Amino acid sequence: MKNDIIFNLIKVHQRIENACKIVGRNPNDVRLLLATKTVAAEQIRLAIEAGETLIGENKMQELRDKNDVLQHLPIERHFIGHLQTNKVKDVLKYVTCIQSLDRLSLADELHKQLQNQNRKLDVFVQVNTSYEESKFGLAPEEVLSFIKKIKTYETLNIKGLMTIGLLDVEKEKMIPSLRLLRTVRDEIYSEGIDGLQDLKLSMGMSQDLELAIAEGSNMVRVGTSIFGNRFLGKEIWNENIAE
Repeated sequence: MKNDIIFNLIKVHQRIENACKIVGRNPNDVRLLLATKTVAAEQIRLAIEAGETLIGENKMQELRDKNDVLQHLPIERHFIGHLQTNKVKDVLKYVTCIQSLDRLSLADELHKQLQNQNRKLDVFVQVNTSYEESKFGLAPEEVLSFIKKIKTYETLNIKGLMTIGLLDVEKEKMIPSLRLLRTVRDEIYSEGIDGLQDLKLSMGMSQDLELAIAEGSNMVRVGTSIFGNRFLGKEIWNENIAE
C-alpha cells in the first residue's frame, strides 16, 4: 500500500510539472491538495511521510475520526465539502481554511464562532461555474457582490475562489467552466478591492488537472489518482465527490 501511494504521488506531481511546462508556468505556483474523503488516516499519514503537506476533507465526521492520527503531523487541513451552519463550530476545531463558502448565512455563523474564539480563518468562495443544479456554489455573476460583503467580516481572510468544473469525456466541454473561474477572478481584480490582488484558484481534480492548470489553477484537489477509487457503485459529481 505504501509503495502504491508513493508511486501515485510521483505520477501526479509529474502530471502537474508537465502541465505547467506546456503552458510556461512554474510548478511551484500549483499546490497539490490530497482529497481524502473515505481515505483511512493511516493511508493519509503515509502520504504525509512522503512529503505532502495539504489535505482536504468533505465531512466533519471524518475530520474528527482521523484527528488522533493526524493532529500532530505537519499539515494544513482544509474543508472542501458543503458545510452546514450547524457543523461550523465542530469543523473549526480541525481546519485552517474552508474552501466552500457559498452563502451569507454560512459567513455569519463562521464570523460568530471565530469572534468567540478570537481568531481569523482563510476562506475560498465556491463558484458553480458549470451552472449544474447538482452542485453547490454561487453563480458566477453573484460572486463580486458576495465578495464585497464578505470583505466586511474581519474574521474571514478571502484567499481565493474554488470550483468543480464540468466533468465530461470531451475536454472541449470541460474547459469553459474552468476558464470562467479565472474570468470571475479577473473581474474582482478590475474592481481594485484592497487586499484582493492575489486570489488563488482552487480547481482541477484527477480527471481535469491538466486543463485546470492551463487555465490558471493554483491548487489541484486530487484523491482518486493517489488513493484509488474509494466510491462504490455509480459516482455522482456533487458535494465535491469528484477528485
